[in-house]
Amino acid sequence: MTPRGSGAAPHGDLRILLVEDDIGDAKAVLRAFRKVRISNAITRAADGIEALDILRGTGGQERIQPPFVLLADINMPRMNGIDLVRELRKDPELSGTAVFFLTTSRHDQDIDAAYGLNAAGYIVKETAGRDFLQLVEMVGRYWRIVEFPAAAS
Repeated sequence: MTPRGSGAAPHGDLRILLVEDDIGDAKAVLRAFRKVRISNAITRAADGIEALDILRGTGGQERIQPPFVLLADINMPRMNGIDLVRELRKDPELSGTAVFFLTTSRHDQDIDAAYGLNAAGYIVKETAGRDFLQLVEMVGRYWRIVEFPAAAS
């Protein structure tokens, strides 16, 4: 086995793809990341179709470079978060993407579907405030301590 130290990208290089159709919620997430001093690059997609274009570099979108984490809402127009992750899991280049669902849905079927697609986490959006900041801090701690695969050459 080869040690990870030299091949994996530094955690500061980790990019975030936020898939969120509600501009207010997207701004709240961005503010929360700034407030807890997470300065990783964040790209926003308004729905699953736009997210796939960003992940694949299609539809006139510049391809996001690994390593990256996906934060996805569930309820979105055109392609919802569950359908987006289903597509990711079928794509050999994107199947291992770390996905957190960040949603208002508390429906058991959504939670079951998310974890059935190997979500790293399912987080129910609460009103903006201390709890949400704690959530963002937790996500920040997560990717500071986990190891991500090295980017393909």
